Amino acid sequence: GDGVGTYGYTNSGYSVYEEENERLTESLRTKVSAIKSLSIEIGTEVKNQNKMLSEMDNDFDSTGGLLGATMSRLRTLSRGSQTKLLCYMMLFAMFVFLVIYWIIKLR
Repeated sequence: GDGVGTYGYTNSGYSVYEEENERLTESLRTKVSAIKSLSIEIGTEVKNQNKMLSEMDNDFDSTGGLLGATMSRLRTLSRGSQTKLLCYMMLFAMFVFLVIYWIIKLR
């Protein structure tokens, strides 16, 4: 009979919906895993950037120490020849300019 035919029809309709559902679920799963890996990558990138920034801070701290040492060396030199002091000052100014230029270029 008729009932069996109807039952078969609804059964096949149900399986079509089920297949579609399965397909959507799969596509959703793929998208979710893509988003997950992307956020992991973003997290890693942020961590690396922060690490780089803190390293840069440390570099600047050591540069500060270096500047102090250079200045005291310049003071010692200033007891000697004025021309030498002028040359060192020029070199020092150029060094500072290059460092600043390099920092700006990095941003």
